[in-house]
Amino acid sequence: MLDDPRTVRVTGDETAAIYRRAVDADAERHPERYGGRPVPEAYCWSNLTSGNGSRALWLLLLPFMVVNLAHWMRPATEGLRRSQRLYGVLVRLVALTLTVLLTSAACEVALDLTAWQCAGSAECVAHRSWLGFLAAERQGWWSQPGRRLALASVVPAALVGLLWYLSHRTWSAYESQRPPTDDRLGVPDRAAVPEPPAPEPSAPDGVRSALGRPGFWYGRRLVARLRAAHTAAGFLTVAAALTAAGADHDLRGPGGPTAVPGVLLRAALLCCAAVVLWVVCARSRGDRGRDRSLDRLLTERLPAASLVLFGLSVVYVGWSRPGWVSTGALPVDQVFRILALAQVVLIVALVVIAHRLYRRVPQPRTAMRGLGGPAVATLACALGGVMTGGVAQWVADRLDGDATPGMGGGAIPGPPVLLSWQASVIPVLLVLLTVPAGVLAVRTARTARALAPLVEREYAKERGGTRGDALRTRQVAGARARAALTDSAPRLIGVVSGASLLLGAAAVAGSWASGEVPGQAARGTDSFVEAFAQTAQAIGSWLVGFGFLLFVTWGRRAYRDASARRTIGILWDVGTFWPRAAHPFAPPCYAERAVPDLTWRIAAWTGRTGGRLVLSGHSQGSVLAAAAVWQLRPETRRRVALLTYGSPLERLYGRWFPAYFGAGHLARLSREVHCWRNLWRATDPIGGPVLVPADGERPEVDRGPLTDPLCYGRTVEHPLPEPVFGHSNYQADPVFAQERAALLDRLPPPPRPLPPPRGQDSSDPVGSEAAGSEAAGSGSAGRSSA
Repeated sequence: MLDDPRTVRVTGDETAAIYRRAVDADAERHPERYGGRPVPEAYCWSNLTSGNGSRALWLLLLPFMVVNLAHWMRPATEGLRRSQRLYGVLVRLVALTLTVLLTSAACEVALDLTAWQCAGSAECVAHRSWLGFLAAERQGWWSQPGRRLALASVVPAALVGLLWYLSHRTWSAYESQRPPTDDRLGVPDRAAVPEPPAPEPSAPDGVRSALGRPGFWYGRRLVARLRAAHTAAGFLTVAAALTAAGADHDLRGPGGPTAVPGVLLRAALLCCAAVVLWVVCARSRGDRGRDRSLDRLLTERLPAASLVLFGLSVVYVGWSRPGWVSTGALPVDQVFRILALAQVVLIVALVVIAHRLYRRVPQPRTAMRGLGGPAVATLACALGGVMTGGVAQWVADRLDGDATPGMGGGAIPGPPVLLSWQASVIPVLLVLLTVPAGVLAVRTARTARALAPLVEREYAKERGGTRGDALRTRQVAGARARAALTDSAPRLIGVVSGASLLLGAAAVAGSWASGEVPGQAARGTDSFVEAFAQTAQAIGSWLVGFGFLLFVTWGRRAYRDASARRTIGILWDVGTFWPRAAHPFAPPCYAERAVPDLTWRIAAWTGRTGGRLVLSGHSQGSVLAAAAVWQLRPETRRRVALLTYGSPLERLYGRWFPAYFGAGHLARLSREVHCWRNLWRATDPIGGPVLVPADGERPEVDRGPLTDPLCYGRTVEHPLPEPVFGHSNYQADPVFAQERAALLDRLPPPPRPLPPPRGQDSSDPVGSEAAGSEAAGSGSAGRSSA
């Protein structure tokens, strides 16, 4: 980033820090050395998204991250405050179902498949000596079904405890940075600047940008409440599974000393579950006037209360019940059906609310006409179903030997019927996806052929009339055509999510109507239907198991391989940019560390020196730069120029998150900073124009598309073929240096030199500029100080 191997850390730690070249470490004390030249300074945040091997395990939290994205995809609108709040409530309820689904899957594996079915089957235990002490035929202390369940419940309870620990630990490491305030910046001489504080510009819709609110990147109370609710929901799910098994025996038996405690325990579980729902549905990020003592009570006592109920359920189910025999499977099939049905209902309601919000103020650039949030929430549920079903199917295959789970003839009955139906629709979904994939492939090839003459004309002057190279032309045209595929993502996601929703609803209906796995339900029908059902079930069962193993393999490889670990870390750049407003167990939000870091540095430096700066960022670094600028005071923004390149601000964030990066917000950002330029290429699959037009004396923000490659063939200046850079190496284009220098020239000089910080002389402050890059997975944002 700094183009110098000798760098020093100015401020920060091993996770994220500000760096300068060693020769510029004391630039403020020796301005005479620079003659007005800028001093580059870099903010590197790569370790926030890629670091030690344990972060690769965040892949297992992928459904939680995806549903958290859906919360921020609310369409931009005016008014309809109740609908906006209802949108957030529905997304948080979908997120809650994912936590219950994960815990239920752990209960299915540990309680039902292992402790109930396998330990209760002599054929299954005979091949697994590690389950011998639980075998029913040995008549030991652990042989009673209730005690086997009580012991196995440690596994799902430990999983819930691990999720709580990771959520709390990552919040402390990533998201505990408070936003800067004037009294904490230590700038006593702010009044020495004669320029009066600029009034806060009004937004086009009269509403202040949400990303500019002081507490936007500090969601401590919200995360704490949601963490308490989801932790309690996890423990309650395990407790309910245990209580349901014991109550089912008590209701079928003569009763006994456990009948009344069972009724009281079920009532207590229902009351605690009602509190969890109330906490999840309560007002979220805009919680004005909430009772902080109530918040503390909920965050501290709710998980503890659920843990107590879990302990009581262990005692209840472990109570001696002579004559209790484990046969068949636990009655958990209904739980998975109810969860799947609830997810379908919630997503349909989310579609209705999102459409209503979008219809009030339609914005043509919004992805999927405002339905991006429901589509992404559907994908989160599909991912959760595949991962949890994959674990259950894989374990059932291992325990059932050579038999197919659910088809009979094996050592155990197998997992719930719904999981087999969900696995059976996966091959159908993959076949359906071949249609849009084929259409996109054909369209890309046609687009590349259509762009070939245009590429020839653009480089005709360089060739001097000579005939072009067909291979080189196809390379450049193909790069542009493939880069345009990003704009087709809304259609593809719409097809995938719509098909997943319909097939998921069909799986719920099929399992509920038949009560059997697809292979058995199709027996006696047409031979083709029967063969298709059995084939889909077999392939689907294999695919979900393979998907689970693939996730584990990726995590293990990333733990050992630094390059793979870095690659997986890049995948979270977009997904973990947003705060955990819907699911507290999602991977941590690095922006709640990075944005305060940048804001503190810019505000403190400009307030201390009265200088000016160019803030530049590449790719995701440009999003961080924009978010940091929104957090600055108006008078500080007037001393900031913004340079973005390869930026997804409009192409990705503006289309998918219109309520925060829509056209009006980007236009307002252009007015709030002193000047802004955005560089983009037609070969860039991620970055693009921000589409902010000229406004009075302000020129158009975009400059592009830049020439890529810089040279078509071999020239005197470039004797070797130039690569097609695409999303990387914008600094290699001479336009980058031109625009960077122009921005610094357009910034006004300091109105009056300020007294230097303690330990520095009284020389004029030095103009400085920094460029950021994001190559090879290292996140960064550039900063310029003056």
